[in-house]
Amino acid sequence: MPMYQVKPVCGSHMKTDLPTCMYKLPNVHAQQGDSSTAEHALQNGDVDPAVKALEARQDEIMRKLYDLKAAVEGLAKTVTTPDADLDLTVSSSLSSQSPTSTSTTFKGVTDLDKLLGKDLGALRDIVINANPAHPPLTLLVLHSVLCQRYRVLSTVHVHSSAASVPPQLLSCLGPRHADSYARQMFQLGFTLIWKDVPKLQMKFSVQNMCPVEGEANVARFLFKLLSPYPSDPAVATLVDSWVDMAFFQLAEGSAKERAAVLRALNAALGRSPWLAGPEFSLADIACYCCVLQGGPASSTPSNVQSWIKSCDNLGHFSPAKLFLK
Repeated sequence: MPMYQVKPVCGSHMKTDLPTCMYKLPNVHAQQGDSSTAEHALQNGDVDPAVKALEARQDEIMRKLYDLKAAVEGLAKTVTTPDADLDLTVSSSLSSQSPTSTSTTFKGVTDLDKLLGKDLGALRDIVINANPAHPPLTLLVLHSVLCQRYRVLSTVHVHSSAASVPPQLLSCLGPRHADSYARQMFQLGFTLIWKDVPKLQMKFSVQNMCPVEGEANVARFLFKLLSPYPSDPAVATLVDSWVDMAFFQLAEGSAKERAAVLRALNAALGRSPWLAGPEFSLADIACYCCVLQGGPASSTPSNVQSWIKSCDNLGHFSPAKLFLK
């Protein structure tokens, strides 16, 4: 359908008086040779050398700022610890074993840079807030195994909200190391703060992740630093199921729920040496700690008692057994 034709309101060569106080810019549309050259350069992906130099300078400035930020964060952690209003450092330890001597119990190799991110100039510090009324035994076990694989700087602090902390909790991560001031020697920081909190909390990176709550979830995070989760979804689900039963039924459930879980443990251990099959896993660590927290091993079924002895032979549970006596 034809449209109405409207005559132009103004001529094409109409001149407009511009104020003299403004900057004068060349008319881009009036340039013939230069505009075609610029369009051709843009189509070929070419960049002005001046822009390249500016980008390189910006990248160099950002790299220096990143290094400075990492160095400042590292210095800040040597002065104070997050959430430690009353900063009483009582322990700082490094594993006496070589970090390259990994335990044969765990299969697979993990990369700290891949899991925690590469942070140049600052120690990657895992900060855990725990209530002294409920010591996290599984985390003490995992800390002991982490020290066998990595160079771990371990420190214990007491928050002002904790009225009284038993002496054994103040030294639960081992004795103070002579080189604790040289943080660059360590691969991982493990900071435990005894604090009046309803649930165990873990903070790793304030900028990149939210706090993790619950002993079961923190145990999953720490175990992944030792060994990857099973690639088989069925096995991974089985491990998570046992971990949940350990913390929600064995540790916090009624006597009827605890008895039901012990029967399930006895049946599972009758089919395989470990709870998730032929390999030792986080399920064994969680269930071991929660079973012994509920009572002596002599009151458990026969298969569970044999499994407890097998766990004791590994040597990983010495830190937890100190609090079970």
